[in-house]
Amino acid sequence: MHVAPARGTAVQDHVALAEIELCGDLIIAASAAREDRLSPDRIDEVLKLAEQRFLAEHGEKTDR
Repeated sequence: MHVAPARGTAVQDHVALAEIELCGDLIIAASAAREDRLSPDRIDEVLKLAEQRFLAEHGEKTDR
């Protein structure tokens, strides 16, 4: 089996990376929750914190 050599051209999908990070934030919040499910208010809180972190890191505005 022949494996193609790695080329130095890394492609990053910033939207996919942001979505993965959001999922991670929600998983962490769910694992720390005492109840079986996160309430809609808690989900909104987690997503709002993620948005604030994103804006602080990237200084970009979202279209929400």
